[in-house]
Amino acid sequence: MPEDKLPPARPARVDLRSPWVVDTRELARHAGLSRPVQRKVPVEDTLGVPDVIIVPKGTEIDLDLLLESVVEGVLVSGTASVAATGHCSRCLDPITEDVEVELTELYAYPGSTTEETTDEDEIYRLVDDRIELEPLVCDALVLALPLVPLCEENCQGLCPGCGVKWADLEPGHGHEKIDPRWAALVERFDGDDAPGKQA
Repeated sequence: MPEDKLPPARPARVDLRSPWVVDTRELARHAGLSRPVQRKVPVEDTLGVPDVIIVPKGTEIDLDLLLESVVEGVLVSGTASVAATGHCSRCLDPITEDVEVELTELYAYPGSTTEETTDEDEIYRLVDDRIELEPLVCDALVLALPLVPLCEENCQGLCPGCGVKWADLEPGHGHEKIDPRWAALVERFDGDDAPGKQA
């Protein structure tokens, strides 16, 4: 059979046992029908930047979504929220941050105009009337994680002299700074002034 006569390749099947997969057959491609989806889904792989802020593997993501049948596919909208853990980028204290993202995404029907005129990596598609939520949700959450997590907005960080949190130090705390060009001279005079030192 000539290549131009071959049937289009079928998309990979989705894992029906995955809690990330939602069946849309009850919407039956009737524009205007909708269905709420509320569930908690565990993260299968750690998300984020290690040693900065992450959503650990096994953490549950709270999904509150609405699936709406439209002419070109199924429109998914709603929120996904999760607790991320990490360290303050200024004082290094452990932190927990609640992250919530707004989602609005179209999953195109096979054979729809949208599906046929859009590059494969530019839109999500239904497979066997089911949608796979994991890539959409996890990508959105990773992008929403703070690049510079803070324990509080006005965290002062650590004293560069002793490494102690500024918040734990007495007012007026500081360290004497000596110009490195004079350091050897200061050490010599300190030695001359030491107790028991003879002239």
